[in-house]
Amino acid sequence: MAMPVIVNLMAFQVGWFTCVLGGSRAGGIVVALILAGHWRWLARPGEWRWLVGFAGLGFAVETALTLGGGYDFGTPPRVLPPAWLWLLWPLFATLLHHGLAWLWHRPWLAIGGGALGGTTSYAVGARLADVELAVWMLPVQAVLWGALCGWLCRRLGTQR
Repeated sequence: MAMPVIVNLMAFQVGWFTCVLGGSRAGGIVVALILAGHWRWLARPGEWRWLVGFAGLGFAVETALTLGGGYDFGTPPRVLPPAWLWLLWPLFATLLHHGLAWLWHRPWLAIGGGALGGTTSYAVGARLADVELAVWMLPVQAVLWGALCGWLCRRLGTQR
């Protein structure tokens, strides 16, 4: 495995743990640094569209799930998700052309991995961040991330 891919995977993990354990302020700073470093040293031309697109998609999805009662962040009730939660989406997008590039040529593995990995990430993240999930959240996450990774296979699986 090439060093840039290892750094990409490690940066994602650092960002994920910082967001989940450190909250919005620490997560925002670390994700901003990771994204800046990604753009400077690793990003391909036009890759910024994926990062911005996933930031918008993450904000929309997490807002819908928050409004739908999928999360209990404690008091007071929230209308919008905390920044640390939706910042995980552009952080994930840093993996698309690098740490996860190999996956998009394997649709069934990507779909299954997305369904299992997405669900696990939400379950572990919620527990670490002291967030309660509605009983329907994990099945919704499995469908959402499985479908998203299937779509990514169609979009990115043709690229080399």
